[in-house]
Amino acid sequence: MDLDMKQTNGQTTGRWKSPQAISGVISKTMKSLGLARPYDGWQVVTHWAEIVGDEIAERARAVRYEDGTLHVAVPDDVWRHQLSLQIESILKKVHAQPYGRAVQRIRLQRGPKEKMDP
Repeated sequence: MDLDMKQTNGQTTGRWKSPQAISGVISKTMKSLGLARPYDGWQVVTHWAEIVGDEIAERARAVRYEDGTLHVAVPDDVWRHQLSLQIESILKKVHAQPYGRAVQRIRLQRGPKEKMDP
């Protein structure tokens, strides 16, 4: 709990503030620093499986977010084509998330499902 200190008539008084969830504090801090969009984009990477569901998440992985683009690794050209036909519905699922509007486009690339360095 934080102590909120006030000074009234030359006297300092304090009262305890209610605790806040750390995710809310981080989000507010990132916004105040002008870093909300990159942070929100990386939230999509982190929550990819929850957003797209098990079937897609088992075969494709969000690996990076950069400048409005979500990079998704797929194992082969077959899955790349399959997901390219679903891009609009995937973007709708992403945009339905509170942090999803940071993603403007999805780039499908052949590659490992493991996370790649940004």
